[in-house]
Amino acid sequence: MSDTQKSATLTIDGKDYDLPIHSPTEGPDVLDIRKLYGQAGVFTYDPGFTSTASCDSTITYIDGEAGILLHRGYPIDQLAGKSHYLEVCFLLLYGYLPTAAELEKFETTITRHTMVHEQMINFFRGFRRDAHPMAIIVGVVGAMSAFYHDSTDITDQRQREIASHRLIAKMPTIAAMAYKYTIGQPFVYPRNDLDYASNFLRMCFAVPCEDYEVNPILARAMDRIFTLHADHEQNASTSTVRLASSSGANPFACIAAGVACLWGPAHGGANQACLEMLKEIGAPENIPEYIARAKDKNDPFRLMGFGHRVYKNFDPRATVMKQSADEVLDLLGVENNPILATAKALEAAALADPYFTEKKLFPNVDFYSGIILEAMGFPTSMFTPIFALSRTVGWISQWKEQLSDPGHKIGRPRQLYLGDTSRDYTDIENR
Repeated sequence: MSDTQKSATLTIDGKDYDLPIHSPTEGPDVLDIRKLYGQAGVFTYDPGFTSTASCDSTITYIDGEAGILLHRGYPIDQLAGKSHYLEVCFLLLYGYLPTAAELEKFETTITRHTMVHEQMINFFRGFRRDAHPMAIIVGVVGAMSAFYHDSTDITDQRQREIASHRLIAKMPTIAAMAYKYTIGQPFVYPRNDLDYASNFLRMCFAVPCEDYEVNPILARAMDRIFTLHADHEQNASTSTVRLASSSGANPFACIAAGVACLWGPAHGGANQACLEMLKEIGAPENIPEYIARAKDKNDPFRLMGFGHRVYKNFDPRATVMKQSADEVLDLLGVENNPILATAKALEAAALADPYFTEKKLFPNVDFYSGIILEAMGFPTSMFTPIFALSRTVGWISQWKEQLSDPGHKIGRPRQLYLGDTSRDYTDIENR
């Protein structure tokens, strides 16, 4: 927490209360109301916590108006363009860019932890074949605490470290196994000679009857998807992880809670919603009709994947993601895929339309990541699981930061109660 140099005065019923103001390194000042209830006997009311800072953090900074996303101070476009996912994982976890030796050691550690306990396969067989992959992942991640007892003591720094490495390493394996299970194919075990993204693609698309060679363009695009979704400040799922962690829950339970929250269509399902919209449009020749509908305030249709709740100017992740989308589509082609052809035509039409450019409704990262995943052959049911494995490092980094804060407390939001006042119980024969 920054040093307090300013204060504000709140007047309630003629009585003044001084509230400290904290100035961050980036972003607006923060009014400290921690002692407000004790002094004045009132709470604040902020549904959705959209005007409330629930913690202080040094991990990620977002300025939605300016289109800025920084991880430990580094712009996301530089990280996505020059770095790779595991290096960004190191940065988020430890706060600085690693040396070559540190990165090699970290990558080796993650690679050597990608296999899951063999008995965990039994968990997958307990699910119906038509189970959603996210349902499987929530269950399996939560069950990790039943297998890895040596990394559940949150008071032990070394155990926290081991749990962090295990979750980053095993989440791609778990997600790939969930996918394989739902399509009825045998599990493919990880290989230590492949990089993180290539390993995931192989576990998803390889079969025992023939070799599978990962195309480097697809691996790079997959790595960028991981990188661009690694962390996004105090969003719903990250806040869920922090809230679960505040009770002292083990790390696997906390991450499972984050996965469950991400499953919500208002959070992790944005790129899936984008693909479903493209399927509804159907073909490039139908785009003018749907653009007209998007402009009509009385029509419920909206262009999914354009604009962003946080970024009011442009999504800084989208530029790099567009580059990968163009590379993937050039490699795989769009001629035989009407969804991808529609996506390319819709992108061009929206960017050329003053209505969308004036309102700054530019394609966001979900639009381009959805296109890439569709081109790679992933079903829409796998979009959110891929988001979850990407975001795991962000959840863990926030979890570790919170546990290292000596002043952290169990989460206990307040409420504005609007129910009945106190009343006496009526015996059943008198009702």
